[in-house]
Amino acid sequence: MTAGASVAAAAPALDALPSDVACDVVEAARRAAALLRRLGLAGRQPRNPRSPRRGPRAFREDAPVSSQADQVSRLRVLVDAGIALSSELSLDALLQRIVETAAEITGARYAALGVIDRTGQALERFLTSGVDSETHAAIGDLPHGRGILGVLIRDARPLRLHDIADDPRSVGFPHNHPPMKSFLGVPIVLRGVAYGNLYLTEKAGGEDFSDEDSELAQLLAAQAAVAIENARLYENSTRWLRQFESLNEVGNALASELELEPLLGLVARRLQELVDAKLVLIALPEGDGLRVAAAEGGSTYGATGMELTLHGSKAGRVLERGRSERIDSLLDDPEVDQQATRRLGVHSALYVPLLVRGRSIGVVIAHDKQGPTPVFSEDDLRLAESFGFRAAIAVDLSERVGRDSVRRVVEAQELERARLARELHDETGQALASILLGLKPLEQTAESDDARASLESVRELVISTLQNVRRLAVELRPSALDDFGLVPAVERLTDTFREQSGLQVDLESQLGEVRLPSEAETTLYRVIQEALTNIVKHSRATRVSILLQRKNDGVVAVVEDDGTGFDPGGTRADAIGLAGMSERVSLAGGRLQVESSPGGGTTVVAEVPSS
Repeated sequence: MTAGASVAAAAPALDALPSDVACDVVEAARRAAALLRRLGLAGRQPRNPRSPRRGPRAFREDAPVSSQADQVSRLRVLVDAGIALSSELSLDALLQRIVETAAEITGARYAALGVIDRTGQALERFLTSGVDSETHAAIGDLPHGRGILGVLIRDARPLRLHDIADDPRSVGFPHNHPPMKSFLGVPIVLRGVAYGNLYLTEKAGGEDFSDEDSELAQLLAAQAAVAIENARLYENSTRWLRQFESLNEVGNALASELELEPLLGLVARRLQELVDAKLVLIALPEGDGLRVAAAEGGSTYGATGMELTLHGSKAGRVLERGRSERIDSLLDDPEVDQQATRRLGVHSALYVPLLVRGRSIGVVIAHDKQGPTPVFSEDDLRLAESFGFRAAIAVDLSERVGRDSVRRVVEAQELERARLARELHDETGQALASILLGLKPLEQTAESDDARASLESVRELVISTLQNVRRLAVELRPSALDDFGLVPAVERLTDTFREQSGLQVDLESQLGEVRLPSEAETTLYRVIQEALTNIVKHSRATRVSILLQRKNDGVVAVVEDDGTGFDPGGTRADAIGLAGMSERVSLAGGRLQVESSPGGGTTVVAEVPSS
């Protein structure tokens, strides 16, 4: 039976295989038939197929095969192995079978197959035949792709040697390694991509490997290349599916989850799983630094809530620059906080800024990829950026929801203030005024001095209460602010402040006659009102100046005093006055700046958009 007839006989088995796998088998058979014709063996009959087939040990111990029948038998082993290999689902089992088949058909005592890793510089798998487990254990670590093995990795061409030790590129063997002389190595290549190499040593009878051995080994190497490529394609498709599922999960959470912390925890957890990181952190700005809001991984104890400085940490620099960075060695980067690095026990990192409309609002940090080396790849960085984009959406959405909620509360407060101010003015004030009018007839008809003194006391009490009610109504919501605008309301405020505090107050307005938006007027009025309250309570000032002016597309209010001042860096985080002013200005789309120093007075600058 010829090699072509062998394939014809195997047609039922080929029909049961997937079309692409069957094509690979047929291609291998055609190459085998071509090799038969080259050897002049086409149409020759092999030995009786019922006779026992000699295994690898028979090939290794017998004399070199020279008969045409044994040559055909070797090719038949190759074709049969191709059909069997095409039905194997496990990559390791398939590669192991290729190694054993290569040893059988070439008469090699030892065989090995090395799979090159994705970097193309080292071996990620190394399977052997002819070396028992005890010898494996005695040798120690598997080869990393140096010496003769490295030659084949760098130069993907067949290599035959009479004696490995005679080649100047050889680096020798480790202790307890069996002696090896003759050598045949063929690359595992598919469509110009090198996936690994097939190594054969110690041909039976002490002879060198022949051209026919090289041809047969290359046929097996071609099948190994297909198997490795398919395995990597399957691995990639599985990884892409996991990424898609995780991204979809995060997307669904963005649509349904309102709390920020669970969202960030989900992003950190899924990223940690997909890039196989030891630790993933998400840090958000807080005050003058960064605070870790979410942490996932094996060493997260104490990480959540950890504070990082903006200018003394790598995360702070990445936040400022707004660019992703991959750090292979944290010890070699001068921007890294080495104390935090030692505390976390990490060596490499990915830093990805959370960007929203060109603005950095946080940083995703991944540390130490699990595996032989802790270095992340560019694919890991791209994936981290995808998760960073979704985390940025979560943070931005949370901030917008928070701002909207606070804005609604502030608006409701202003409406309630206005209602209470009207009630105090229209109802309570008028009732007190009516009492004053009712006291006049009583005073005129009072006959005794005691009665007149009592009525006078009541009159003074009513007048004092009426003044307090009017003052409270103005503090709640001055009608001048709604009726006439910011400048008249601030003038009324400064007059009242001057009367009550006895301080000298200078007011200068450069706003003109054009009214500002209601939100801008209310915000600036409240800031000035709160600043004057703080001056009375804390500053011990003798003079206050207030300036209102237009600046580009905004309006600026400046309140300055000559009081004792304070250290802005030492202000409590829960200082309600400053926090309230800052929050109000932020809600209006502006910014607040407080400048002060002990003994140097205080300047409060609030700027809000004018349109």
